[in-house]
Amino acid sequence: MQKFIKGSEDDGLCVMPLVIGVTATPQRFETLIAGTTSTVQKVIVPPEQVRESGLLKDRIIIHYPDIQLSADMTMFKGAVDNWRKKCAHWKTYCDREGEKMINPILVVQVEDGNDRLATQTDLGACIDLLEETLGRNLQPGEAVHTFNDHGTLKVRDVEIQYIEASRIQEEENVLVVFFKMNLSTGWDCPRAETMMSFRSAQDYTYIAQLLGRMIRTPLARRVSSDAELNSVSLFLPYFDEETVKSVVNALRDSEAVMPTETGTNKELITLGRNLEYSDVFDAMDNLITYRIDSARKQTPLKLLIQISRALTMDSIDLEAQKTIKDAVLSKMNEEIKRIKESGKFDILSASITGFGLGTLIFEYGDNAFTFDEATQTMTVSEFDISRHFEQSGKLLGEGLHKEYWIRHSTRDHIDVKKEIIVLTNDTDAMERINAFAQNEFIALYENNKRAISRLSEARKNIYERLTNASVQPISIPWALPDSIDFYLPENSVTFEQHLYCNEDGRFKTTLNTWESGVLDEELNNGAICWLRNIDRKKWSLEIPYEVNGFTTSMFPDLVVVRADTDGYIFDILEPHDPSRKDNYPKAVGLAKFAEKHWDKFGRIQLIRQKRGVDGREHFYRLDMEKTTIRNKVRGITSNEELDRIFDEDAVRED
Repeated sequence: MQKFIKGSEDDGLCVMPLVIGVTATPQRFETLIAGTTSTVQKVIVPPEQVRESGLLKDRIIIHYPDIQLSADMTMFKGAVDNWRKKCAHWKTYCDREGEKMINPILVVQVEDGNDRLATQTDLGACIDLLEETLGRNLQPGEAVHTFNDHGTLKVRDVEIQYIEASRIQEEENVLVVFFKMNLSTGWDCPRAETMMSFRSAQDYTYIAQLLGRMIRTPLARRVSSDAELNSVSLFLPYFDEETVKSVVNALRDSEAVMPTETGTNKELITLGRNLEYSDVFDAMDNLITYRIDSARKQTPLKLLIQISRALTMDSIDLEAQKTIKDAVLSKMNEEIKRIKESGKFDILSASITGFGLGTLIFEYGDNAFTFDEATQTMTVSEFDISRHFEQSGKLLGEGLHKEYWIRHSTRDHIDVKKEIIVLTNDTDAMERINAFAQNEFIALYENNKRAISRLSEARKNIYERLTNASVQPISIPWALPDSIDFYLPENSVTFEQHLYCNEDGRFKTTLNTWESGVLDEELNNGAICWLRNIDRKKWSLEIPYEVNGFTTSMFPDLVVVRADTDGYIFDILEPHDPSRKDNYPKAVGLAKFAEKHWDKFGRIQLIRQKRGVDGREHFYRLDMEKTTIRNKVRGITSNEELDRIFDEDAVRED
């Protein structure tokens, strides 16, 4: 089966082979799956699921000058350096992961020309700078243009060939594309990761439209280990802060679905590991996190079959698929036997194979009707039984209904089909099967997660999607990447001893008074380093908790690292305002987390600031690492109960 992406003049996407295709509007996404030239299936996909799928890059980062100064070639140098940086990052990643090489494209939007010139932009200066940065001459076909009214352009000693926009992605030797305003319908280029525009601010709408065609990820999945590879960079030398806002607003108002974050290079930054703490990163192998994805839950039975198949495909457990399938079919046999022994099977089976036929007679003359109860029995046709059998197969998933049918092929096939239909219509039986599958799924993942962690990133993503789709939250290894995407708020200040930093070795952010106060206490008490744990980042530490029966996520503010004679200790600290409604559910979530994973982390604390007996403000901490504390917290059902525990058991550490 091949999948295609559908496009129109409105959305700017084209029809081309792709891992998965989406058509974006504000209301919906359509995934188009083409089986043959005559059949196309549409599946509506919510926008947030498309973002989460990794099909779209995470960020659009806009660079613009601080001062009103003609510095377009300086900005172009910045764009070329950014492009070269992406080339180096992709080479490192593809070599490490064994992926086919991704060659990023630098897209350069130039000014209009006249009767004598193809463009008013100095292409010669651009070529000079490109070759100087590359350290070599450009080869034929590496620099191309899309000016419709021109053929090959000779600039310096370089031939810049004309290319149709729709061919750019497939021509792997293309590195730099010059264009004006004519990259329209037919251009869809995931390899285009850096864009420079020499045009004026009045063209912001068109620039926004172009960016919408650069946001697909080259591998059709997010790169977890390197934040640099999940972004598009845009350089605008003739824009200022106000006109950049126009681009951002145009992006947000467009019908195309955009990345999660759009902003300037001052706000959206990439931080690398602080090399001073390399040994701390090495010591994190045993830590865990959760990933809660409430939008894409699947039944445990389907997840179990999928993970067993993946383990067999990856040669982690060659017998996993067969063993699990045999176990599931045995469980189905057991439940069918249970239904038969209870006496319910014959009643349910009779309702499937036959039904009474009632008769209604209307008398026109008397304007009355009579109803006769069932006076005859209709036998359900074999066709209808087969249809119900296939519907039951959809409930079971993974072709289990046919596996059961094949394994009972010596018996009457109608009887076998009826057994599957009865089974899937028995709520208690299906709950027991799914509970069995859930336990087996967790056990299978836990027993093999270390081997899974050694797979390529592409394969690890398969298992991550499966664990994320589990109804019951499942812990996974917490592996911090080489670089992270980070949002730098206004009025940020510098903090020391952070696990990630910029190229200058500095880390800047904003912390509220509680967070900064707790951090000061920790650093003054000998903490080695720390991590600002940001909400809903792919790299963040995530802990599940329940609200009104639904599982959601919390992201504790601080992870602090201490050391003792046995090595590094990782503490989870959550300064939390007691006036918030989510107070006690988060406390319960932390207590349950501590109960399961007390051996992997140090202190797991919910922290409040309040006045002490000395009349001064202090931080009081409930440490879920302590069994007596978490036993009290685990069963509370109100904020008032949590307040009482804080009054009785919270301690000061300053």
